[in-house]
Amino acid sequence: MESAEVHARLKDKLEKYQPSSETVELVRQTPILLLVGISGAGKDSITKELLKTGRYHMLVSHTTRQPRENDGVMERDGVEYHFITLEESERMVDAGAYVEANIYGSNVYGTSAAEVKAAHDADKIAVTDLEILGVADYMRIDPDNTKEVFILPPNYEVWQSRLAKRYGATMDQADFEKRMARALQEIEHALSTPYFSFVVNDSLTDAAVEVDRIALGRPETAEKAAAHRVANALAYSLKLSIAAHQPARV
Repeated sequence: MESAEVHARLKDKLEKYQPSSETVELVRQTPILLLVGISGAGKDSITKELLKTGRYHMLVSHTTRQPRENDGVMERDGVEYHFITLEESERMVDAGAYVEANIYGSNVYGTSAAEVKAAHDADKIAVTDLEILGVADYMRIDPDNTKEVFILPPNYEVWQSRLAKRYGATMDQADFEKRMARALQEIEHALSTPYFSFVVNDSLTDAAVEVDRIALGRPETAEKAAAHRVANALAYSLKLSIAAHQPARV
């Protein structure tokens, strides 16, 4: 069958998707930490720090996209992602085997119940970085046992420096504008959603410690107001940047 047909059918199924009752119960029995944040905020680095504690199990997501090269190294199946076909993804949907799954661009990304079970059986906190849509799916299943943390760079200038270091000349003007618009949308959504905790990644060690505290239910309340101020300042700077790149009105 043509992939376009499978993609269209999958899109329709994912719009109505509900995980199986077994998957729902598994999620409710497993402590879960979801890391969200704008590109370049440091989610991957913080995850690596958390894994060093031995208290966490990394949820490796499934995706229908092809492996990519990152910093000269090809992604590995089962490490960065489980790389599957559209047909395999559809079978997982039909079996209710995803906790959450969504289409981004032309590819499916999702978290499997099998990954959550591995964390549950090892008596560890399941951790993964996730898009905003995926967080909402988890919250519909278990709003009490899931912790959601939005990672922020300390300010707009530092963030731009990190993006330039990561992407360099590969990010053209159109890509830049797209990233700015998406980052603003994500930050504004998180600010308007009560279940997100904000953590500023100025020092990787300190940020990882604070995320760990949140996952364990012991956040530093003094950090909350400061992190919200950073989020609002970033949103303001993004609005100025986006406005500066808009074509002049005649």
